[in-house]
Amino acid sequence: MAEKNRSQQRKVFAASAIGTTIEWYDFFVYATAAALVFSTQFFGAMDPSVALLTSMATIGVTFIARPFGSAVVGHFGDKIGRKEMLVLTLALMGVSTFLVGLLPTYAQIGIWAPILLVILRFLQGISAGGEWAGAALMAVEHAPASRRGLWGGSVQIGTPIGLILATGSFLFVSGFTSEEQFLSWGWRIPFFVSIFLVAIGYYVRTKIDESPEFQQMKAQSHGESAPIIEVFRQYKRPLAIGTLTFLGTNMAGYMIISFVLSYATNILGVGRSDVLLVQVTGSIVWIGVILAASWLTDRVGGRALYIAGFAFQVAVAVPFMLLVGTGQIGLMYLAVVLLVISLGLTMGPQSAVFVSLFPTRVRYSGASLAYAFGAILGGGPAPFVATYLVQRFDSPLVVGLYIAAAGAISFGAAVAIRRTDLLGLRHGPALHEGDTSRQQSTIVPVTSP
Repeated sequence: MAEKNRSQQRKVFAASAIGTTIEWYDFFVYATAAALVFSTQFFGAMDPSVALLTSMATIGVTFIARPFGSAVVGHFGDKIGRKEMLVLTLALMGVSTFLVGLLPTYAQIGIWAPILLVILRFLQGISAGGEWAGAALMAVEHAPASRRGLWGGSVQIGTPIGLILATGSFLFVSGFTSEEQFLSWGWRIPFFVSIFLVAIGYYVRTKIDESPEFQQMKAQSHGESAPIIEVFRQYKRPLAIGTLTFLGTNMAGYMIISFVLSYATNILGVGRSDVLLVQVTGSIVWIGVILAASWLTDRVGGRALYIAGFAFQVAVAVPFMLLVGTGQIGLMYLAVVLLVISLGLTMGPQSAVFVSLFPTRVRYSGASLAYAFGAILGGGPAPFVATYLVQRFDSPLVVGLYIAAAGAISFGAAVAIRRTDLLGLRHGPALHEGDTSRQQSTIVPVTSP
């Protein structure tokens, strides 16, 4: 039996990493294309600067959709199960991404081209709103009690690996197409590849078992009839903590994922392939820092890593943008590495911390909503706002201050975390009355102020 459990745990670990990697590949393929080609292909009738702003703004459409995805997928994830929702969200993301690759351009069908693009981006947002929390729950709830931080890292590394694959796909296509070919049809290839990757992820996710904590909760009939309402009624403080800590993380992430690529290629005139290689290198460092921080989560606690990571984000935000603003590739490598260190420190403990903020019966809903709200405040407007600030003030310094401000808000939220905010403390779980399902959640040690 023990060997069977270990085998299932290994499958879940692999499925979490593979599934989230594919999900974020799809998500980032869009963000990369928005930075490189959508302004000319879908908004070509506009002034170039306005077209670029509009293209970057479509990235934020997904953040409008995320709360809807969080509400719907979170509800059924708490009622029906985590596994079914993960399979559904992966399929929705894959189909939406593939269809973007098929879209006619503005020159071919006029205004319907950007309208359909925004609709498909909205569907991606629905998927993203429910995907991350489900993957985090499956990984952490299956994990051995002493390794829940590390296992949560299997979900977190899906972000930089997905970015590497998305960036790599555009690098590959750029290598065998001319500029005209790339803008005409080459950019579509990464979107078409998505359908094959989704088929792999779909197969892997159907082969894992449901979360044991969810199964135990259902057996004990501790489910909520309206988990979302329960979150807003009983868990406002954990929801606020999750939202505000993710604000800074998501803001910094979208600086790496989208804004730097757009800023360097469209405004500074740096070669597309050069900047894509900077992203790949930064993502490799990002993976290493996430895994190290995930491992440390089980030893020093999520709160300590959050505080260190957000303090570092505040410290490096302005230098990061000033280095990028030089337009020199060597300095851009340094800039991206600095920011991904702060990102990795806060992303490493995130899965375990978010899972520990809410009891099993409302956990999918609570974690999904905190993730969605944090993304709306942080990453959602970031590429658009940063692009506007650069155009308005003609200086990267203002963008650096913008990133630092987000980090400062998240730093304050991390400092405010108390022992009772996180469940399953190393020194004993803080149970809520009548919720014995929380006794299974030995997750994140934390040192309270």
